[in-house]
Amino acid sequence: MTSAAAPTLNRSSGSKRFLSQPGSKFGLGVVILVVLAAIFAPWIWPIDPLEQDVLGKLAPPSLEHPLGTDSFGRDVLSRLLHAARISLFIGVMAIALALVLGTAIGVAAGYIGGWFDSMVCALLDVLLSFPTLLLGLMVVAMLGPSVENLIIAIAITELAPFARVARAPAIALRGREFVEAGRALGFSDMRIVVVHVVPNLLSEVVVVASLWLAAAIRTEASLSFIGLGVKPPTPTWGGMIREGFEHILDAPWLALAPGFAILITVLGLNLLGDGLRDALDPKAQRE
Repeated sequence: MTSAAAPTLNRSSGSKRFLSQPGSKFGLGVVILVVLAAIFAPWIWPIDPLEQDVLGKLAPPSLEHPLGTDSFGRDVLSRLLHAARISLFIGVMAIALALVLGTAIGVAAGYIGGWFDSMVCALLDVLLSFPTLLLGLMVVAMLGPSVENLIIAIAITELAPFARVARAPAIALRGREFVEAGRALGFSDMRIVVVHVVPNLLSEVVVVASLWLAAAIRTEASLSFIGLGVKPPTPTWGGMIREGFEHILDAPWLALAPGFAILITVLGLNLLGDGLRDALDPKAQRE
């Protein structure tokens, strides 16, 4: 009974440690608000983000348009809320793809070892040698700008960190007693990896995912800013900054609003990731 209750105690202490940190609670609150704003965008501000009003273009913030209008007379608040959907969707899907592929590659390299591990490490070093934005730019330039290609490009840029994080625990776990016991009982390598190895490194991978989600959103915004993101008139935060850059002096709200949205979202995700890292730290749990 004592051994069965121990994991529950660890999870409970981790949750308490997470909620005891002001930064973690602030990050969690910010992320929840951004996600809710993206989901309920049509109900929060029921104005078509693509509706144009040429006579009301570049209008300053007012009661009718709290964040003003852009150069086509479109409501900036509506576009900002709907852009959150695109940016979060691309970021989450890219990180999910990178998590699955990167974890699989890292676990396979660490568990198999030998020449396969050396080859994988060499390939990961090549990926890590490229700056994230440059690598994403190269991939999107080859595939073309679209939501699907953006997801693939960002996933490729984030693949190596997940593989690196998954590889080290896999090397340590492959020699543990429960893995050797599984081999002695005749379990296949696939079963040992799925049932025994992967669950023991998921906490580290989840922390990396929360931290790199912020990087994925920044990468998407950067690619959209240079014209390699989602095609207009679909609103994205990076695309809105690009559109507002030309009017930065006479209509600064066009660039400031999406810039602040990116800032607060990335800050929230980073604080959330730091809190998860501290809460899931095995050393802190033992203390």
